[in-house]
Amino acid sequence: MERRDKNGLTEKEFLAAYRPKDYDRPSVTADIAVFSMSREGLRVLLVRRGGHPYLGYWALPGGFAQKGESVDETAARELEEETHLQGLPLVQVGLFSRPGRDPRMWVVSEAYAAVIPPDRAGEAAAGDDADDARWFDLHIDRRDTQLRLEFSSGEESFSAELEEVPGAFPWELRPLEFRLTNPGELAFDHGEILAHAIHKIGLI
Repeated sequence: MERRDKNGLTEKEFLAAYRPKDYDRPSVTADIAVFSMSREGLRVLLVRRGGHPYLGYWALPGGFAQKGESVDETAARELEEETHLQGLPLVQVGLFSRPGRDPRMWVVSEAYAAVIPPDRAGEAAAGDDADDARWFDLHIDRRDTQLRLEFSSGEESFSAELEEVPGAFPWELRPLEFRLTNPGELAFDHGEILAHAIHKIGLI
């Protein structure tokens, strides 16, 4: 016997009448924080955006999911297209969905982190819509609830500042959360993603 809902519809009848256009749907992206750790310190790979929005700003490699692929597949594909890096183990950092995080439309991003061996760092090169792909030395300054990320590469340097968001749950039950107070030269909310990725790999 087929099950019917409160309107008397079977699942087949419900699906036949279902209209996806009645519901707002976000676009989905993947963003990847790639780190390299050596005796010289911690570095992070950033790409310079070649188009609007945030033209010329530095960003994490990433992009929009395509039809028929999982977000994990999106992350691997976008990382290869924008930096030529392949085969890195990608660890999920979290979902970023705050309204307005992307000025174009409603965009939800699944963020990932990867740590590359220092001897593979030279494989990174800009591709697709990235104007440049560059390793930045990354210095982390944590003071109470304030976090400062300092980036330097050659003659270019900038910083991003974040503040820890207080939560309603006891410390041991709530995840660490940061919000940008000064994004510096980073696009979108990528400073927040970086902070959470750094926490994920155990550096804060």
